[in-house]
Amino acid sequence: MVVAIWFLAATFVIPGVVASLLRPPEQRGWMVNIPVPLLKWRLVEAAIVTLFASLWFDSLGTGGWWLLFLLVGLLATVPNQLQNTETATRRWVTFAAVELGELARYIVAGGLLAWRLS
Repeated sequence: MVVAIWFLAATFVIPGVVASLLRPPEQRGWMVNIPVPLLKWRLVEAAIVTLFASLWFDSLGTGGWWLLFLLVGLLATVPNQLQNTETATRRWVTFAAVELGELARYIVAGGLLAWRLS
């Protein structure tokens, strides 16, 4: 439940932060349009990450959880972000900003699960 709440909150906060950093000062704002299917996917994604963490913490080990979630985050988000930022004006800056936000979402989720499952 903690990871689901975090993923839903991050879905609204991270795009707002990235948008406010990449837009010119006169166009900055926090209004972000999040489609309902994305919110549903975030709940499914949170359940999958929780099951993955449960497997890790219950059978494989407890150390290095941050590296595990960093690698899972990279596997899950890099292909999508490369495709989504393909036409961006400052492609690599946009990619780096969005990717850091997405990786933060995974690492914080891993930390929450390490706290709850360890």
